[in-house]
Amino acid sequence: MIQTVLAVIATLIVVMLVVAVLFVIGMRRKSGLVQGPIVWLGKRWFNKVGLRTAGQPGAAAGIVRHRGRTSGRAYETPVAVIATEQGFLIALPYGLRSNWLRNVLANGEAVVVHEGREHQASSPAIVPMRTVETAFAPDEQRMHRIFGVTEALELRRVGADTAAA
Repeated sequence: MIQTVLAVIATLIVVMLVVAVLFVIGMRRKSGLVQGPIVWLGKRWFNKVGLRTAGQPGAAAGIVRHRGRTSGRAYETPVAVIATEQGFLIALPYGLRSNWLRNVLANGEAVVVHEGREHQASSPAIVPMRTVETAFAPDEQRMHRIFGVTEALELRRVGADTAAA
């Protein structure tokens, strides 16, 4: 009986390790087979949960408010935002495939909600992660290396900031 339980536990551990390794490889290679379901879950569930606290003081995530590039519809997307002297940096673990990113690039502007304040932002630019890596905390830098994050979005602040609604 104990041998059977131990065999089941060992099998589960091996399966979990294989799934974890395949996940990391898929993220590093920007595989649609791995990223597709994650993006789908993000749109349907993760983003809704994340928006509850995103953008508030002390929150782990900020919010990017943007307009659809063809629909013109307003969207809010929770993202990990790093404030810089000139504006903001957002790591791009999914590469250039995210709709929110494509919307911001097409519109040339967005509103970033960070630490309870709204910031008008413009001049979006994709920059190599190696040129901005030191702006991120050491644990984030480590995750960028593990998951093969090679690019970031840089946004410039425009005008005065306001308290978030």
